[in-house]
Amino acid sequence: MAIRLTRHASEAMEARGIILEWIEAALALPDWTAPDPSQPACARAYKAIPAFGGRILRGVLRPDGADIVVITVHPDRNAKP
Repeated sequence: MAIRLTRHASEAMEARGIILEWIEAALALPDWTAPDPSQPACARAYKAIPAFGGRILRGVLRPDGADIVVITVHPDRNAKP
């Protein structure tokens, strides 16, 4: 499995100080997942990141063959399992 980032996801990472290892952790072992209500082909993965001040990282992703495409990623202040 390869993780591919959209331009938007890359820009969001840079703007918000998010590193790839956190995204990899969220995709490999999310704390929880949910369907994305605005994009039926996508899912949301949530993961509390201790190195990110314990904030919950939310990634919106979609499968593409054996790969996962990360559409966007950001801290989610309102996330609740």
